[in-house]
Amino acid sequence: MIDLPGLIDVHVHLRTPGQTHKEDLSSGTRAALAGGFTRVLDMPNTTPPITDQAILEDKARLVRTMAHCDVGLFVGGSEDNAGIVDRLARNPDPQSHPVGLKLYLDQTHGPLFLPRMDTAIAHMRAWPGVVAVHAEDWRLAAAIAIARLYDCHLHCCHVSRKAEIELICRAKEQGARITCEVTPHHLFLTEADAHALGPLGTMKPSLGSAADRDALWANLDVVDCVASDHAPHTLEEKRGESPPPGVPGLETTLPLMLNAVYEGRLSLDRLVELLYEGPRRVYGLPAQPDTHIEVDPDEHYVLGDAPLYTKCGWTPFSGMEVRGRLKRVVLRSKPVYVDGHVLMSDVPVRTHTVNGCTHPHRSRREP
Repeated sequence: MIDLPGLIDVHVHLRTPGQTHKEDLSSGTRAALAGGFTRVLDMPNTTPPITDQAILEDKARLVRTMAHCDVGLFVGGSEDNAGIVDRLARNPDPQSHPVGLKLYLDQTHGPLFLPRMDTAIAHMRAWPGVVAVHAEDWRLAAAIAIARLYDCHLHCCHVSRKAEIELICRAKEQGARITCEVTPHHLFLTEADAHALGPLGTMKPSLGSAADRDALWANLDVVDCVASDHAPHTLEEKRGESPPPGVPGLETTLPLMLNAVYEGRLSLDRLVELLYEGPRRVYGLPAQPDTHIEVDPDEHYVLGDAPLYTKCGWTPFSGMEVRGRLKRVVLRSKPVYVDGHVLMSDVPVRTHTVNGCTHPHRSRREP
């Protein structure tokens, strides 16, 4: 067995409030624990979106009553809240302190979309912390340029294309305050898989070419985080006339990345950097004391048709063979997941973020 720190997913959609038929804070955080994640950062494109103090505080209260792991909350940038986001960032209540500002510069699922450049600039100038962006193609280039002009820490979500990762490499070489994440579905799937999956392969950003996928692997050394972009929708919705974009990923990210370690595509140390140290560094997240996960790196199995805990009940990775299985999760000294089962416990969950430090993984051999 191998011990790793409790993992962090910096990009999930737990659908609370307003879309809880797809997922909710309880089912989504149980899915997180079943995937080895003891902390997740939840996106703001809910119904209503998290755009002001009252809605943020309501969401934080729900986290404290429903969640089974630690949850950090994003504020969403809207057309009319650029004047108040700085006050949200400086909220003195640690339980309602957001981890970052999310700007949707491309249209995707949910009500948040910023089509105007002046509004995006106003948000980047006002926010004192990390600005995470959904920005594809030319909009990513524009976001990088604006961030450099106003000395903003820009985090590029779910980078999916060869040109995008190469642009980020160049910006980092020139000293830009820029970080980025990639998703397992963009690392392991391509547009050919999207065709085979049909509506279940509909996502934003869409799956790219084999050349795009290969460029992400080739430039993995400049990637800061692997994030699931867990975006569950029901099968009925995905098979409807207008399937919403998004796929679940909390329960499949770790086995896919462990399989990549087995195949020699990255080291175990690099996996820890991408799923723990990088997320902590990007968002200044605190340590979780007495927290770790245990994995069997040698167990071989096939990902099933349905994940264990996510409410939507399907995965685009069904039938994929992997090696490496999560066996146990311990959160603040208490076992919360053992051999496929999430254990209900009284471990208090946390929503706030402060600057912290990282620590390396450790290996342990069972007798």
